[in-house]
Amino acid sequence: MGRRRFKPLRRATKIPVWGDFFIRIGAALFLIFVVVMIHWWDRDGLVDNLDGHVSFLDVIYFTMISITTTGFGDIAPISDQARLVEAIIVTPIRFAVFFIFVGTAYNFIIKRSWEKWRMARIQEQLSDHVVVLGFGISGSEAVGELIERGTDPAAIVVMDTSEERLEQAEALGCNVIEADATRDENLEAVHINEAQAVLVSAGRDDASILIVLSVRHLAPTVPISVVVRAADNELIARQAGADNVINPVRFTGLLLAGSAQGAHIADYLGDLASVTGRVRLVEREVLPEEIGKPLTQLSSGGRGLRIYRHGTACGFWEFEAECLQAGDIVVEILPSDDEDGEPLPESD
Repeated sequence: MGRRRFKPLRRATKIPVWGDFFIRIGAALFLIFVVVMIHWWDRDGLVDNLDGHVSFLDVIYFTMISITTTGFGDIAPISDQARLVEAIIVTPIRFAVFFIFVGTAYNFIIKRSWEKWRMARIQEQLSDHVVVLGFGISGSEAVGELIERGTDPAAIVVMDTSEERLEQAEALGCNVIEADATRDENLEAVHINEAQAVLVSAGRDDASILIVLSVRHLAPTVPISVVVRAADNELIARQAGADNVINPVRFTGLLLAGSAQGAHIADYLGDLASVTGRVRLVEREVLPEEIGKPLTQLSSGGRGLRIYRHGTACGFWEFEAECLQAGDIVVEILPSDDEDGEPLPESD
């Protein structure tokens, strides 16, 4: 089967293509106009070997052949002043115009072709990256948090159908692709089966669940996290293949309920969720030196909260947490690092 052609990835450029083009052409025309005015002002120092009269059209003609270094010899500077003007003023402008045109050709032909080829190579070599399908409020917040946590923006691929949203993702340094995430060919274009994780936030539960189905079909083992807003759709999202289902409405309710039980509970939960807080939640596999030890004696120095053994959650108070086993997944709280790299003391 022949390989399909996809829309390529792209990254942000500081100036739009046509804006850059018109700026360059405008600068070149302005410099040419300056030379025309200089030659017209000093036309008495020029001689026309054909009719002896230097008209304004002759000045334009002489300017163009002078700047392009053609030099037919039919019009030439004869006075010392005219030759000095050519040497000191016109020659630097000639070089400036030359470099403008060469730079324009490089930027629009060579550089952009090279950038297109480079991005195609990046797209071909995508691996162990994070794919964000949907760059709305939840998706953009997730990308921002990933970058805060140390993820290289170049290792994040954002797919959305909104040009405005993609421009925001580009500004963060992410790779972006304008495409429909429900189509298999678009997911294949970003090597979904080689991704480190997939984050789905399409804005609508039905669209998000359909995307999860498509992703799971193409990438059976890649972790998928999805945002759904209706509690009834949480089970459907898990059945579609999502590993993690986040309900922002439910989480908001938990924060509100927690705040009713204590003034600082909601603050601490927000602290746990953000990398900028004083503490952070970490999920990892059990370390070899921790096997056989209780969850309370982690080598990282963190506070163990629970383990996942064969897909079952076990709290730190349960019997299973008294002896860690190979293959266990540990969830712990660690202090965030300050600017000097030293752990911050945990608040009481």
